Amino acid sequence: MNEYDIISLGLGIQPPWRIVGQVLDTSRNPHELRIKIKADRGSKYPCPVCGKMCKAHDFQEKTWRHLNFFQHHCYITAKVPRIRCLEHGIKTAKVPWARKGSRFTLLFEQAAMVLVKEMPVMAAARIMSITDKSLWRIVFHHVEKAMSNLDLSYLRGISLDETSSGKRHQYVTVFIDLDRGRRSVIFAVPGKDKECIKAFNAYLKEKGGCPDNIAVAVCDMSKAFISGIKEEFPAAEIVVDWFHVVKLFNGAVDEVRRKESKKSSMPRGTRWAVLKKADGPLTEHQQELLSQLEEYAKNTATAWRIKEMLRWINEASTSQGAAWRLTNFLNYASRLIKDNPDLKPVKKALNTVRKHKDRILSRWGNDYSNALLEGMNGLFQAARARARGYRNAQTFITMIYLIGAPMGHFLKST
Repeated sequence: MNEYDIISLGLGIQPPWRIVGQVLDTSRNPHELRIKIKADRGSKYPCPVCGKMCKAHDFQEKTWRHLNFFQHHCYITAKVPRIRCLEHGIKTAKVPWARKGSRFTLLFEQAAMVLVKEMPVMAAARIMSITDKSLWRIVFHHVEKAMSNLDLSYLRGISLDETSSGKRHQYVTVFIDLDRGRRSVIFAVPGKDKECIKAFNAYLKEKGGCPDNIAVAVCDMSKAFISGIKEEFPAAEIVVDWFHVVKLFNGAVDEVRRKESKKSSMPRGTRWAVLKKADGPLTEHQQELLSQLEEYAKNTATAWRIKEMLRWINEASTSQGAAWRLTNFLNYASRLIKDNPDLKPVKKALNTVRKHKDRILSRWGNDYSNALLEGMNGLFQAARARARGYRNAQTFITMIYLIGAPMGHFLKST
């Protein structure tokens, strides 16, 4: 074993490549370790197009940034052969430690991708002492490479929901594969309208999928989403996820509370008390607020009681039981708020549920839900918050893929 064997093993260097020298330059700040690699001139190299072994035509010197060696920046320099292929002409041979066109080694890029998943690109770039533009190029390449290999020929169930991508009502619609489990994001596109469904249909066909094979589509009660699914995936059963039903009534309760608070003062903390579950992790103060809610906020109390009845529906074990409970809920709640203009938000929520009753009840006929996507949405927004926003929707979509898509071992395919 010679002095270069361990470094050669780490870089995956094999004959005809070999390390011929290394120099530590302490005149620079930070210090730089430069490793020199040489290719045997008499050897043959595979054509990067057809793989046929060819002789070297000439050599070009190239340099790549590698992972730091202790506190020293590390660079690899090599004279890379250009081979002459009888079929494809003169081509630059591949090197085992870096991908074509990159100024960084594969190990450096792998470390960069790990950092980017855990922190903002700007912060990761500072740690690795490169520009954020260089790091974004690395991220874009590997995400695009991984997503280009995605096969959707098996796809049967999808879930879709929008996530905020910026200020002024900017959104990205995210699609996931309901049968894949974790890391199930398969498509993301700017917007939250019918065009998003159309764009996914085209993408599905590109990836070997068939729109007629989509049997289930889980979404919220958006008119645009439902209309788009009907047009683009006519064979799909549309299921309205229960999460969005609860979200709808939470919004109605909060709207009633805000209007009532303008007419009469409410104790601090009322908002969070009425938005939590009655049997949830409430503080003593919140429990006291709920017990006295009828005294200082009668309309808010009524809206809250209606919202809490949703749990009774959700606990139904069969679709028949759920249908009976939902019907009784709608009738009872409608009588409770009758002729009360201050409860108009609740009435609107009830009408929306009544309109989508069959799609809501479809939830009891299958095991699909939007729970996974809603959980991922929290991760997407956390990444966006850490980065203090992204320049455009495409950079946000790239991070969505990195966080939630089936990336696999992205560097192995380069």
